Amino acid sequence: MLKGHQSWVFENKPKIISTATVVGPFEGQGPLAEDFDIIHADLYMGQDSWEKAEKTLLEESAQLAIRHAGLTKEEIQFYFGGDLMNQIISNSFAARTLSIPYIGMFGACSTSMETLAMAAYVVNSGGAKYVVAGTCSHNASVEKQFRYPTEYGSQKPPTAQFTVTGSGSAVVSPEGDGPSITSATIGKVIDMGITDPFNMGAAMAPAAVDTIQAHFRDLQIEPSYYDLIVTGDLSKVGYAIANDLFVRHNIPIKQTTYQDCGMMIYDYEKQQVQAGASGCACSAVVTYGHLLNRIKRGELKRILVVATGALLSPLSFQQGESIPCIAHAVSIEA
Repeated sequence: MLKGHQSWVFENKPKIISTATVVGPFEGQGPLAEDFDIIHADLYMGQDSWEKAEKTLLEESAQLAIRHAGLTKEEIQFYFGGDLMNQIISNSFAARTLSIPYIGMFGACSTSMETLAMAAYVVNSGGAKYVVAGTCSHNASVEKQFRYPTEYGSQKPPTAQFTVTGSGSAVVSPEGDGPSITSATIGKVIDMGITDPFNMGAAMAPAAVDTIQAHFRDLQIEPSYYDLIVTGDLSKVGYAIANDLFVRHNIPIKQTTYQDCGMMIYDYEKQQVQAGASGCACSAVVTYGHLLNRIKRGELKRILVVATGALLSPLSFQQGESIPCIAHAVSIEA
């Protein structure tokens, strides 16, 4: 059901009946390691290219999420997925392996909640019984496409972020054990004129705040409704800007209940990640691993996940375009 201008309320409360998270070795050294299902020991994962390794991450998380649900891939009606690679090739080639009816989506790093929102919408409306939503990213493949190959060894500014190597998938169903997806707010494209691809946090923060403000306005609730509100990958720079914007727009979000996935997955003291984490997998593995585990343990009852994405491409950057950004919010409740 449409609520307000840009939000859906899912009256049938679709369930996340299973998830799976697969990460690389660097993520396995971080503080959330125990929340991940598979931690790979190397970045190649038995493949001969970074891009093929990224596809492998997604294949593993999707197949594992289906097994966790006690299902076979033949029982899944649709797979919604996307990533950062050109023409979302990681998902398209993984969908070839999965052989599940496939809808490819692109929301840059907001793809985790974009796909989850659409999966919930289809299940809530009776359009499917089982839908998989998934996304992935790989540090070496993303850095090569959008900035510099990691082998180049270029020096990065403090505003730069470290792309997460990983994949997260979820199975959504009308009923079953697991938390409910109760609403979603679809974001608008916000462009503040930033052109620096090494400053994603500053570019994305206004889009995150705009979607959060729209969510509360549409649903007519206060931030205190949630035990925790997380953005996708603003990291230190964008997180500080978002907090300033909350004050400027009179949005009463307390820092005690607002966190960012990009600041949670790595250890700033021990791991050199500049401003923090980014990538499609950032919010996916933190949400489908760490946050849902906290819901299972009863530590959280209501969370709002606001995945953030910078919608640039190498082509737009080369032509001097600024960076349009977007954020999509999904509420998950025990």
